[in-house]
Amino acid sequence: MSSAAAGHRDKQALFDHAPCGLAVTGEDGTFRIVNSTFCEWLGYDDSALVDRLRIQDLLSMGGRIFHQTHWAPLLQMQGSIAELKLDLLHRDGRFLPMIVNIVRRRVDAVVQHELAVFVAEDRHRYERELLAARKRAEELLRKEREAQQALAAAQVALDLQRVTAEDRAMFAEQMVGIVSHDLRNPVAAIQLGAVLVGQGELSARQRRGLDSIVSSAGRCQGLIEDLLDFTQARIGRGLSVKPQPFDLHESIARAVESLQGLFPGRRLVHVARGAGACVADEDRLAQLLGNLVSNAMTYGDPGEPVTVTTAGGPDTIELAVHNHGQPIAPDVLPTLFEAMTRGQPDDDPQAAASGHSVGLGLFIVREIARAHRGEVRVESAAETGTRFTVVLPRHAG
Repeated sequence: MSSAAAGHRDKQALFDHAPCGLAVTGEDGTFRIVNSTFCEWLGYDDSALVDRLRIQDLLSMGGRIFHQTHWAPLLQMQGSIAELKLDLLHRDGRFLPMIVNIVRRRVDAVVQHELAVFVAEDRHRYERELLAARKRAEELLRKEREAQQALAAAQVALDLQRVTAEDRAMFAEQMVGIVSHDLRNPVAAIQLGAVLVGQGELSARQRRGLDSIVSSAGRCQGLIEDLLDFTQARIGRGLSVKPQPFDLHESIARAVESLQGLFPGRRLVHVARGAGACVADEDRLAQLLGNLVSNAMTYGDPGEPVTVTTAGGPDTIELAVHNHGQPIAPDVLPTLFEAMTRGQPDDDPQAAASGHSVGLGLFIVREIARAHRGEVRVESAAETGTRFTVVLPRHAG
């Protein structure tokens, strides 16, 4: 066999078994030449295609429309089409996704179209997955935007509620301050009238009634002072203090003696240690002590003494009040010094009998300590009792 013949045979083999489908059609689309690869992919013999079918016959309806409106005009204008994606009909009736490159060529005055066809199933699958992933991403983005819009709307509503609540709280606190201030004068008039009545001759029954009036007016006065301090602490800049030099031990000893008269039948003990010279607001510390002692008398064991301890260190002074009795519940301790909080349940009979039932006593104690740049802490256990300790700078001024 000559080399020319061998070369021709090799070229023919290369054409027939190329890794892509190769076909030549007339200008009208009729198949003229097809290779074996093209036939195997589509399930046809070359005899069933050549001079029998057109490329349009293997297209879907949409593909035929595209062939007529785009494919053929493009070939006439530019002479080639690259990477055209379309579906070709397999002999068994299913469509195969294909990528087609087409060249329009004139051979011996005859126009023919040369096609190179590649199966695109993997690419088609990848594109479908990519499209599905894109749709999922767009859906997630849409949901995220909706969530952000809902969050923004909720934040606006929350801000509005917060502003409204702050306005209402401010108004309520201002009203408490105004009402408490206006109540001071009539309560003072009641106390003065009781003193004047008490100077006259009274029967035992009248004396008991007068003592009840004096006691109730005193409790009202205490509550009014607490409410005024509460209002000042919440809507102002904290409680006001007027630090002056005085001796802590002597001042607290006098206050303890005065408080003892308010709790007949109960033991109130004062213990002093260290130097007592300090600079602080003496009246405020007496108020602080009164709240702590009242709290101890209310919740402490009536059979045990309440001990008030004053101590002086190098740079600080301490005022502590200790009582025995039922300990403060651990879940109450973190909020014990907040307003409207009590160390015992609301239905406790001792709390009900207390003159500080609104729960401001310990709040005022904390605010007085803070006004002196100090702190208050509490320890409470069944074995050791309850101890409130106020620590202040020795020179709070």
